[in-house]
Amino acid sequence: MAKIEVLTLSSLASLAISPKSLYVVGYSWLFGTSVWVTFFGGIIAFKALPRQYFGALQHKTFPIYFLQSIALSSCLLARWVYTHPNVLTYITQPNVADVAQAYALGSVILSQGANKFVIGPLTSKTMFQRQRLEKEEGKNYSDAGVSPAMKALNRRFGILHGVSSLLNLSAVIALGFHGLWIGNAGV
Repeated sequence: MAKIEVLTLSSLASLAISPKSLYVVGYSWLFGTSVWVTFFGGIIAFKALPRQYFGALQHKTFPIYFLQSIALSSCLLARWVYTHPNVLTYITQPNVADVAQAYALGSVILSQGANKFVIGPLTSKTMFQRQRLEKEEGKNYSDAGVSPAMKALNRRFGILHGVSSLLNLSAVIALGFHGLWIGNAGV
């Protein structure tokens, strides 16, 4: 028969400082934010806001999101390696389950780092260049007969946005993999 646990103030307080509890809360926060930003928040904002306002919102939101992703996944990775010392022993063997989890968390750091420090700033810069050129030309970027300069900016923006989206999606997939693992095997 299963032992009945009784909640006390002391047992509740211990939950708040338990490394395992904090790991799960940190992971949940990161995964939830990633799913929301990737599949819901941006789509809602795109449909609800004029394009320039949407771009300005994304320009302000995404650096914070990427930084949060880097910070939380770095903390999770550090804790994972600390509690799974075999990761360092088998670091070159990604088929070792604990190492695969470290690789998953590391890939989140790398992909969101690339987005935060390289792709995101280039995408924003291109977006603002395109908006300035729209004002100068008196045409939207998608209008027929835009200048060759606008076509070049459209192509550059499309490539950068696509790369950023793929990097972000890879982070969400890696986090999903990690969540499935910890849900089954624990932290």
